[in-house]
Amino acid sequence: MANSTVTEFLLMGFAERWELRLLLSLLFLLMYLATLTGNILIISATTLDQNLHTPMYFFLRNLSILDMCYVSVTVPSACVNSLTDNRAISVAGCAAQIFLVIYCMYVELLFLTIMACDRYVAICQPLHYPIILTHQFCVWTTLVSLLSGLIYAGVHTGNTFRLSFCQSNVAHQFFCDIPSLLSLSCSDTFNNFILLVVSAILIGCGSFTFITVSYIYIFSTVLKLPTKERGKAFSTCVPHILVVSVFLSSTSSVYLRPSGASDILQGVILTLCYTIVPPFLNPIIYSLRNTQVKEAVMKVILRQYYSGN
Repeated sequence: MANSTVTEFLLMGFAERWELRLLLSLLFLLMYLATLTGNILIISATTLDQNLHTPMYFFLRNLSILDMCYVSVTVPSACVNSLTDNRAISVAGCAAQIFLVIYCMYVELLFLTIMACDRYVAICQPLHYPIILTHQFCVWTTLVSLLSGLIYAGVHTGNTFRLSFCQSNVAHQFFCDIPSLLSLSCSDTFNNFILLVVSAILIGCGSFTFITVSYIYIFSTVLKLPTKERGKAFSTCVPHILVVSVFLSSTSSVYLRPSGASDILQGVILTLCYTIVPPFLNPIIYSLRNTQVKEAVMKVILRQYYSGN
C-alpha cells in the first residue's frame, strides 16, 4: 500500500438514478434479510435438534455460518453507500473487503466440495460412512479449510495491493474486488492475472472436477434405487450441482476475463451470481427441502413463539 498514491477508491454503486438505487437497495436488503433468516433457522435447528448431530448437518451448519458472513461483507455496506450516495472507501477498507470476499469464496468452495464427498460416501458407500466421516474428520477438514483460506486470501490481497494506483480511483463495482482494482493500476498486472489463472485451475477446476465425479457416481447409484427414493436423492443433488456451476462459472467470468474487454453491467450481474445468490439459495436447497430439517425448523419457530407469549 506504500506505493499507492490513491488514498481512497470510489465505488460505482447500484445505479446513477436515485429511484433505481432505492429499488435495488431494497431488493438486495430483502434478499440479505431472507438469507440471514434462513441460515439462522438452519443453525438453530441443527444445533438444538439431537437427531441432526450428524456429519452432513455439521457441514451444513458451518456452511450457513459462512454464508451469513459472506453476504454480510458486501451487501449492507453497498446498500448504505448506494442510498446515501457515499461511494468512497479507504484503501485499507478496500483491502479488508477484498480479503474477506476472497476468504469466504475459497472456504465456501471447499465446504461445497466436502459436502459432495459426504453425500458420495453416504449414498455409494453407506457401510463405510461411520468409519470415514468421523467427528475428527469433520473437525479437521473444517479447520484446514478455514486456516488455508487465510493464506489463500492473504496471498491474493497482498499481491493486489503491492501494485501502484496512480490513475483513476473509480471502481466499476458495488464493492472492492480484484478485477476492478487491476483495471485501475498503473503497474504491470500480468503476474496478478497469472496468479488468478493458476489458482482458478488448481482450486476451482479441482473442486468442480471432484464434485462432478462424485455426483456421477452418486447418480449411477441412485438410478438403481426404487423410484420414490430416486426422486428424493435427485431433488437435493441436482440443485447442488446447479448452484456450484453458477458459483464457479460466474466467479471465473469475472476474475479471468481481460480487464479492458469487460462490460460493466454484465460484470455487476455476474458478481451478484457468486456473492448474493449462493448464500440466498443454499438454505432452500440443502435444508428447507429436507423433511428432517423442516420439522426441526418448525420446532425452533414454535419454541420461540411460545416462549415469547
